[in-house]
Amino acid sequence: MAGSKQGVDRAGDYSARHLQVLEGLEAVRKRPGMYIGSTDSRGLMHCLWEIIDNSVDEVLNGHGDRIDVVLHQDGSVQVVDRGRGIPVDAEPRTGLSGVEVVMTKLHAGGKFGGSSYTATGGLHGVGASVVNALSSRLDIEIDRDGKTHAMSFRRGEPGVFDDKAGTGPDSPFTPFVDRSELRVVGKVKRGVTGTRIRYWADHQVFPKDTHFDDTVLAARARQTSFLIPGLRVVIRDERRLAGTPGADGPHEEIYHHDGGISEFTDFLAPDTPLTGTWRLQGSGTFTETVPVLDELGHMSSQEVEREAVVDVALRWGSGYETTVSSFVNIVATPKGGTHIAGFEQGLVKAFRKQLEANARRLKIGSDKPEKDDMMAGLTAVVTVRLAEPQFEGQTKEILGTSAVRAIVAKVVETQLSATLSATTRDLKTQSAQLLEKVVSEMKARISARTMKETQRRKTALESSSLPGKLKDCRSTDVERTELFIVEGDSALGTGLAARDSEYQALLPIRGKILNVQKASVGDMLKNAECAAIIQVIGAGSGRSFEVEAARYGKVILMTDADVDGAHIRTLLLTLFFRYMRPLVQAGKVYAAVPPLHRIETTAQGRSKGEVLYTYSEAQMRQTIGQLQKRGRTIKTPQRYKGLGEMDADQLAETTMEPRHRMLRRVTMADAEKAESVFDLLMGSDVAPRKDFIVDSAAALDKERIDV
Repeated sequence: MAGSKQGVDRAGDYSARHLQVLEGLEAVRKRPGMYIGSTDSRGLMHCLWEIIDNSVDEVLNGHGDRIDVVLHQDGSVQVVDRGRGIPVDAEPRTGLSGVEVVMTKLHAGGKFGGSSYTATGGLHGVGASVVNALSSRLDIEIDRDGKTHAMSFRRGEPGVFDDKAGTGPDSPFTPFVDRSELRVVGKVKRGVTGTRIRYWADHQVFPKDTHFDDTVLAARARQTSFLIPGLRVVIRDERRLAGTPGADGPHEEIYHHDGGISEFTDFLAPDTPLTGTWRLQGSGTFTETVPVLDELGHMSSQEVEREAVVDVALRWGSGYETTVSSFVNIVATPKGGTHIAGFEQGLVKAFRKQLEANARRLKIGSDKPEKDDMMAGLTAVVTVRLAEPQFEGQTKEILGTSAVRAIVAKVVETQLSATLSATTRDLKTQSAQLLEKVVSEMKARISARTMKETQRRKTALESSSLPGKLKDCRSTDVERTELFIVEGDSALGTGLAARDSEYQALLPIRGKILNVQKASVGDMLKNAECAAIIQVIGAGSGRSFEVEAARYGKVILMTDADVDGAHIRTLLLTLFFRYMRPLVQAGKVYAAVPPLHRIETTAQGRSKGEVLYTYSEAQMRQTIGQLQKRGRTIKTPQRYKGLGEMDADQLAETTMEPRHRMLRRVTMADAEKAESVFDLLMGSDVAPRKDFIVDSAAALDKERIDV
């Protein structure tokens, strides 16, 4: 009982004196994830974005046209801009310099509704101070009023470093005691302004193996230069890290684009264009009640009128992938928000209006197009600019300002409707092609859904609904089953005798299937070979493809080891990449590797004859050389021109039996390369193909041409 009572006392011993009030930057160091999301590489990069975004806000409001980011070899990073410079005069309520207020006080800055900024990415006034709190050292220099002002901090505390032995976070540090000092360390010409911030991330917070990701930084710099035409972003990497462009010495990249979001959209687009890049622009106003600080520092609610400026660039391509990037005051919102909801709402309304007006010509019937049909193949950049947007959290991934939805929806609906109904020849042609694509996507979705509902895994008695040329297997264990797509009836005949019918199915195709790279969805579905492959796999196509519904655990492309076989394999890979991509991503698509040669030796004494297979001319010559050194007599090597030339035992042993065969798993990189090469060789754009032929003519191996 005594022990029980003691436990109760301990549990009840909880009073106000146990509560901790974290003041200033202590809260940031105690709970950094609350402010930067995490303390891994993502959090490290987020700190850098906070500093860069402050410089971008200056450019966004018309001050400066260049930002430099330097990754130093000692692990520090420096951001330099040509903005107005952080204020250096005393802030009246605290008596501290503007620099110290911004760098040490949470929720302090010039972006809370004053006239200093009209549209910014920084909203909460915690960005720079959070970075300061999580840095083992931060140095800041401001060019303003003809002077260079400087201040240093150690984990958020202002003071002075003794850098006689070298600049770094381990230099002796003396904190300010009575009052802080903003030092004047130089002079600049009148009119020259800017801010330079260099900091060392604190490895008491961030793991020592975290470092700035040059790839992510380059993508962010490129994105920013697209969003602010004329801005020059310079990234200089002095770290000499292995595996980076600067591994052998300092590497500098300059990002500068004058084309704005139209050029950005073209850069992001993954497919060949079906329409031009259209620009939808407009604005709208709304009122909201916000708390505002008066001159005495008191908070009072006021109703203010806001303006939201909408700028959208979009284009449709021949594919079905959708790429929509959204930004608010050039801050990326990867999880969307009210502006994306408005964009999709306006898009759907504009399309439905046009589809209803052209229903008879497009033969829509009673079917209803959905949002996904309209967004298939869409690449868009959606930007909104407004004062004091409301985000969900400090990481600013979702816009929450509700009034923006209606404004964006109205702009998109009005502007897109005008474009789709334009009477100029070029726009009229593009609009007609786009509407046909949407209807094709709708019909493909309905067709795929119907197919999925009716073409689930069939038993031997139910297989009559599948294509007659499919030679199915008996097993219902999907993970174990294999579908061989074979080239021609001759290979089918040999394959039937060589396969294990328990788990290996064969589907023959006649020669070269449709080039789906430049064919429409409708044409692809009408093609007998493409339709048969999609039907046999049984998991749908395009957006409706569900890899879990696939009828086979492996899909193996078994084509001849010649130029035509490679061509057919590339066509098939293009079909899988464009319309059954999740199957490739899941690693379930393979290419069989049949041998090119069969080498047989004669028996000598007690030594039995050997049969060896080789897969290239070089390997064949090497193998023959090794056999001759051993004194073996070699019969004339057999060269296989196609799979049909093998007998069943040979095909089974070399290409179909899991114990002996060789398979190449097709990765996304393989499929993307195949599509890229095929687009070059057989796509709609003739000029690159002509250049390729001219440039490659000298390297052609004439012996590979069958004449």
